[in-house]
Amino acid sequence: MKLQLMCLDGEGGLWFKWGLLTWGELHMHRTLMSGPIWVSYAQIYVESSGDFSSMEECFAGQRNGLCGAAVAGRLFLLTGLHSGQVAFAVELYDDEPAIDDSWEEIVEASYRPLGDAVLVEWGGGPGAWELDLQPQVDYRVRYCGSGMDAAHQHGQPEGEPPVDHYVLQFWPAPPAPDRVVKVTSRQAAYSHESVRTAPPPPTAEQKARAAEELKRIEEMNGQVTVLPAWGGSLLGVREIWQANDLARLDGPLLEALERADEDTQYAVARWSARRACRAAGLEEIAWIAAALDGMDRGLAVHDAFHPPPGAFGDGPYAVATTGDWDPARSGPVQAMLVIRTAGLDDPLAAAVGSLWLAIGATGNDLALVDELRQAFPELRSPAS
Repeated sequence: MKLQLMCLDGEGGLWFKWGLLTWGELHMHRTLMSGPIWVSYAQIYVESSGDFSSMEECFAGQRNGLCGAAVAGRLFLLTGLHSGQVAFAVELYDDEPAIDDSWEEIVEASYRPLGDAVLVEWGGGPGAWELDLQPQVDYRVRYCGSGMDAAHQHGQPEGEPPVDHYVLQFWPAPPAPDRVVKVTSRQAAYSHESVRTAPPPPTAEQKARAAEELKRIEEMNGQVTVLPAWGGSLLGVREIWQANDLARLDGPLLEALERADEDTQYAVARWSARRACRAAGLEEIAWIAAALDGMDRGLAVHDAFHPPPGAFGDGPYAVATTGDWDPARSGPVQAMLVIRTAGLDDPLAAAVGSLWLAIGATGNDLALVDELRQAFPELRSPAS
């Protein structure tokens, strides 16, 4: 049948749709978010608890390799584009919507939020969108995408709209195995094959034993965080990964950083990111230099950071970091970590984290700390 469908959006606006409509298209739905979204390492997530889960855990035992739903309360979503902006939408339906075959990739899985569900970026980036999903309610989720191969191979041209597009559709439904509905791109086929042939993840018992062993080693090495251990009088830095390490190296500097205003803290973060890249011989790489220059001009990381296609190699993968500079990693990955750290929402975390990475990049050369105090006299101790 041909209908004119009159709809009111959430803002009270009126719009019309002409055409041939199936009954499936008449299911009521709401758009929970829509627009460009930043991805890093071809990843974005739906979170509903504070627990961390690895990529391997999220895709364990699945058929599809695009929407990892094996860990309760979490969705691990892969894109074609490695780093940059993709077009993204999230929709909530009252019943199962008809499959739109115009999408190139379509997969489905089951999802049950443990708490308030939020769409978030890699590494705790600034992008976060609250999703109006009911906690402890079972949903079916359909993840659709197009343009994955083009985005993976060629990236997003600067100043141009996103190359790959995605939609995440939720509706209430009992739990069921995940499935692959449609595969078109080489990138999606590679991801599906990777999860199907991956070794099984460690069991809960094995993870518990590993955690106990790690705790024992940390206690032996004196690495367990004891709040008053570094002897400072301030509180905020104790929640930052590298704070205790920096305190052991130079406690007065850590206290001076916390007393500094936000502008100074971010300036220290940018200075440290540049010094880290310079020490590692990365400052002359054009896209890294452009990112550092853009941040110095006041651009956010998302607007300044545009790695070219292939900068990080092929295939989706996860990166875990302890907050230390790791010379075994590739230069582009290290540059990405320090630049992203310098752009964290918390200016003190940005300053401490970037400075610690820069110290590691110089081979723990303490001359860097002296250079920092020369560049920022306000960080000098009263006696110096």
